[in-house]
Amino acid sequence: MAPELIGRMIDAACAAIDANAELLTRLDSAIGDGDHGHNMRRGFQEIAVQREQIVGLPLGAALQKAGMALVMKVGGASGPLYGSLLIAMGKAAGEAPIDAGGVATIWAEGVEAVKRRGKSEVGEKTMLDVLVPAQGALRAAVGDGLEPAQILDRVRQAASDGLAATEPMKATKGRASYLGERSIGHLDPGAQSSALLIAAVCGVLEREA
Repeated sequence: MAPELIGRMIDAACAAIDANAELLTRLDSAIGDGDHGHNMRRGFQEIAVQREQIVGLPLGAALQKAGMALVMKVGGASGPLYGSLLIAMGKAAGEAPIDAGGVATIWAEGVEAVKRRGKSEVGEKTMLDVLVPAQGALRAAVGDGLEPAQILDRVRQAASDGLAATEPMKATKGRASYLGERSIGHLDPGAQSSALLIAAVCGVLEREA
């Protein structure tokens, strides 16, 4: 993958988190510690600081370096979870072709790492409720032989639908689970940040399609 493309994806992801940090904080204040926006902004600011080093690496190493930046800088559960996602994707990237099918395989490895790290599954009001359907939509769209723009639309829609589905859920993982029934009626902040990042990356790739 071209360094310029990696750089544009970094820029888009950092901008999306920075622009929506207050939204993430409001969502997390309702059902968590209220620090998700601050923590994510701090983590992606660190990625921005390391941008030139990251873009000079092959995709796999770039993903792992970005993941380590999040582990080191993002507090709470989000750092280890997002870090695990990117690090596992980076390790898988060394063995997979960098086409849509290859990306689906790489992403699947990252999702499995998040499941292991968080000891969670879809339906528990977490970032997995966005990551899993979006990754599944990518896999299905590739299997259907869709054009790149159609694939990206499918992925974005699946992420959006997955985010919306967290609102009526009762949280059973993380700090939100302490609220029990009171967690119902709120979007999950981790699902929201995942949806923002997916939309940001899809936007960059759409311009390349």
